[in-house]
Amino acid sequence: MACLKVGAIPVACLPAHRHAEMGYLARHTEAAGWLIPADLRGVDAIVMAEEIRDLVPSLREVWVLGDRIGRGMTRLADLLADPIETHCPIADLARLAPSPATAAVFQLSGGTTGVPKVIPRTHDDYLYNSLASADAAAVDRDSVLLIGVPIAHNFPLACPGVQAALLLGARIVLAPSPDAETSLALIERERVTWVPAVPATVLSWLDHPRLGRTDLGSLRTLCVGGARLNPEPARRVLDALGPVLMQVLGMAEGLLCYTRHGDPADVVVETQGRPVSPDDEIRIVDERGRDVAPGAIGELLARGPYTIRGYYRAEAHNRTAFTEDGFYRTGDLVRRHPSGNLVVEGRRKDLINRGGEKISAEEVETLIVAHPAVLDVAVVAMPDPVLGERACACVVLREGARLTLGELTRYLGEERRIAKFKLPERLEVYERLPATAVGKISKAALRDDVRRRLETEATRRS
Repeated sequence: MACLKVGAIPVACLPAHRHAEMGYLARHTEAAGWLIPADLRGVDAIVMAEEIRDLVPSLREVWVLGDRIGRGMTRLADLLADPIETHCPIADLARLAPSPATAAVFQLSGGTTGVPKVIPRTHDDYLYNSLASADAAAVDRDSVLLIGVPIAHNFPLACPGVQAALLLGARIVLAPSPDAETSLALIERERVTWVPAVPATVLSWLDHPRLGRTDLGSLRTLCVGGARLNPEPARRVLDALGPVLMQVLGMAEGLLCYTRHGDPADVVVETQGRPVSPDDEIRIVDERGRDVAPGAIGELLARGPYTIRGYYRAEAHNRTAFTEDGFYRTGDLVRRHPSGNLVVEGRRKDLINRGGEKISAEEVETLIVAHPAVLDVAVVAMPDPVLGERACACVVLREGARLTLGELTRYLGEERRIAKFKLPERLEVYERLPATAVGKISKAALRDDVRRRLETEATRRS
């Protein structure tokens, strides 16, 4: 919030990001400062910051939450104890106020072409984003929001999230984890009215014994996004909690769609909503960019007052990510429900959605193929009943080489130092990878093969 007031641009990194992601983002954005805890989920963040700072000339300042600091770093406590008036009189702060049309926050894309793309959300579009979604999601000054998912994500930050809560005078409860034991207890104790969650979290709550013995009478909205909540668990939410479910189709690039309170139960269960703004424009198109017939599946294109016009410093990518008339190609495959709402049917982009965290297959493939045992690789999504999808690495090994999943994940985690959620959770070894008619790796065939193997294993266990 302080950054927004003075025109500094926060880069919305995630707690799971490690050397590979942080080094790239610091270089790409020419970051000037980095605020870290001394220890981050078992990782020495000070050592990580020292290594990255040596490679990024722009990174001049590192502020540390905690007593232990590294060379040339500043304790956050010391910074807070130093009165701002000694450096900048309060009367002069107005000079620092940014223009509404300039970048306010750098959000991050799921990334389908290697590293994440940087999304410049401006002050005016992010303000509109938060207030329009608050109106659609029925958040007001009497709301109490429970935030248990990573707060830098677009969903809990601005849809309507923390930003709308502070703008409207609502109350925010920050949870250390979205797990059922923690979250359900906080909902009861703090009289929480509104919760953003991903489908995997919802499934864990539905199966938790605490659900039936907790007073959730204050809860008005369970807002589920990040991935599609399928009809069966959606109906279970209505049966267990009453008419509190609100489904969301949203993206850090802009477009937000919500179901609404008062929608028929079948619409809430089967769809992922409709746009929050009357000025949102959407198209559903085939592979040639032609509008599909009503009810048919196609790629969702979006244009509107809070949808970006381009990624930051990505001119080549922007030429394919946007149409000539400014529509953003979302990569989501959708169809229009008879109600007019949208139903998500999958992804056109090569992206794995692990419980709401997006994994670029190409990014992980680039790292795996550098392993000395690997000749060729394709990373594909495999179905998972809790997280929706997990990553499976399909590899061709060099002659005489051997590789286990444990060896591969240690290589990626310890040597290449990527975020843990991106690590493959299954390894399949092939003599050759299946190809399409034009000679490209057939990921559709690999996904089908992995799915069949999972089904066979499940049958044997039962």
